[in-house]
Amino acid sequence: MKPRFHYGWLIVFAGMLCIFSCLGLARFAFGMLLPSMSSALKLTYSEMGFLSTGNFFGYLISVIASGYVSARLGARRTIVYALLLIGSSMLFIASSSSFAASLVAYTITGIGSGAVNVPMVGLISTWVAKKKRGIAHGFVVIGSGFAIMLSGRVVPYMNNAVGDEGWRASWILLSVTTLFLSLVVLAILRNSPKDKGLIPLGYEPDSSSEQVGIKDLKVSIYLKPVIYHLGVIYFLFGFTYVVYVTFIVTSLVRERGFSESVAGEFWAWIGFCGLFSGPVFGRISDWLGRKWGLIIVFMLQTFSYLLAASGLPGIYLYLSVALFGIVAWSIPSIMGAAAGDYFGAAQATAAFGFVTFIFGLGQVSGPAVAGALAEMTGSFSSGFYLTAACTALAIVLASFLKRPQDLER
Repeated sequence: MKPRFHYGWLIVFAGMLCIFSCLGLARFAFGMLLPSMSSALKLTYSEMGFLSTGNFFGYLISVIASGYVSARLGARRTIVYALLLIGSSMLFIASSSSFAASLVAYTITGIGSGAVNVPMVGLISTWVAKKKRGIAHGFVVIGSGFAIMLSGRVVPYMNNAVGDEGWRASWILLSVTTLFLSLVVLAILRNSPKDKGLIPLGYEPDSSSEQVGIKDLKVSIYLKPVIYHLGVIYFLFGFTYVVYVTFIVTSLVRERGFSESVAGEFWAWIGFCGLFSGPVFGRISDWLGRKWGLIIVFMLQTFSYLLAASGLPGIYLYLSVALFGIVAWSIPSIMGAAAGDYFGAAQATAAFGFVTFIFGLGQVSGPAVAGALAEMTGSFSSGFYLTAACTALAIVLASFLKRPQDLER
């Protein structure tokens, strides 16, 4: 008899806490901290971009190694150790007094982030069957939305309360929060449903859809063209979204003349709208397929980036923020589900790790390119226009995706 409440939902909740910490606090709060941090450390536009790039470079290194580490330590231990690394590195950022020191510390933060995110995606595919995989990943990624809402409120408050050193107090608070949540995650996570005497959430033994990818376990994922197709699409997402989350607040403060508190309101709205992005579009991708889920999301992102670049009045910035927030974390949830769909639960971690590596290349290059463009043009608009062109290309590429059952095997 199936239990009324499946432990898999607790795994999903723990996953949400992981994303709240490893991406929401460790990465997306950075955009809110950047204006005051850059003023205190006297950072140029290019240095701001390279700080973000350093974080993503660390993430990229971690993605390469996390599958190997997770296979030997287990996903649970790998994730908890990585959360401890993130929390510790945040303390080093809080104490940094130069660009170089901040770059080293934030690169280490990126290493921890990758070592949490990739094993967590594989764990969800292990605990959740295909029919519920999209919405499960959707609930996991809303952790980023909660973190953005928190940073949009807390960072301006800290800056007002503490003054010029408020950004350091904010990093310390983020560190303590992450270290505490690592203990909560340790208590909840388990490596497999078998550890609790369960079958995966939503599993139906007679469902042929569960067999997609399983027949191919002896076939290397790198011999399947779809992994490169997904990787290029994910690269374009990585390149584009990170430009927006890194520079939108700085753009509002430095170029539009908004106060930090008002910019924080914009940032908090991104977080609030983002609460719905993962579950809604994850569910849409369950219904319509991953291809149409991706197409719809990239269309909305394209409009968001064009509005941010346009220089139109404030109401259009609210629309840009709303459109970005509504779909903000949906691509990772769809990609996580797609990894399980195309390659099966047993290969999901390896497949997602590889496409995340390609995604990471986009993250590494995005801030550096946008920062250099801003340095040359004196504005972030050129970077936002570039991101709109890239998401338009992603729409075209996504339209050529085939369903898992239609692929030759």
